[in-house]
Amino acid sequence: MRLRHKPWAKDKLQQHPDIVIDDPASNIGKWKASFREGAPLHVEIGTGKGQFVTGMAVRHPDTLFVGIELMQSVIVSALDKVLEADVQNVRLINQNARDLPAYFAENEIDRIYLNFSDPWPKNRHEKRRLTYNDFLQMYEKVMAPKGEIHLKTDNRGLFEYSLDSYKEYGMEVRNISWDLHNEGMTGNVMTEYEEKFSSKGHPIYRCEATFQ
Repeated sequence: MRLRHKPWAKDKLQQHPDIVIDDPASNIGKWKASFREGAPLHVEIGTGKGQFVTGMAVRHPDTLFVGIELMQSVIVSALDKVLEADVQNVRLINQNARDLPAYFAENEIDRIYLNFSDPWPKNRHEKRRLTYNDFLQMYEKVMAPKGEIHLKTDNRGLFEYSLDSYKEYGMEVRNISWDLHNEGMTGNVMTEYEEKFSSKGHPIYRCEATFQ
């Protein structure tokens, strides 16, 4: 789907520097202190229009959530949701998540969410998958001991690949769901994609993986 260009997005993002962090590198090692010392720090990679990160922030006001999204025309919608919900525990980064160690210190992140990431189904694109070994190494650098990755996807191929990738990396995998919405999980906050796919009857796959 082609994204609609929003020429005013940049100006709007710059109007809210308390939420949209223009220079995330300046916050390295200080994310939790900027919100509440000792608070858990959870990061969503590919936050899209912000439904998940905002919904989680409402449910967990003592946790700091950081949503990372590369596209300005998309993240501005996340900003709108944060403003509408009037939550104080969300920060947004309009940058590429491949540079995660440039934004966060070692052991700083407690949990990462990978929600409906691009599956990159062709074998030659394996290295682009966000659960590929190189990405797991990057995550581990910035995550606290026993840090968790929570994955949700509608793509079975990516899900099976991710389970294998986690296990090969030596991670503990638990709470594996092959049909999330029919397995009675409580407290699930849906993304926009999740609502779309589940309404069409697609099973949603989910798991949690912990670094040892």
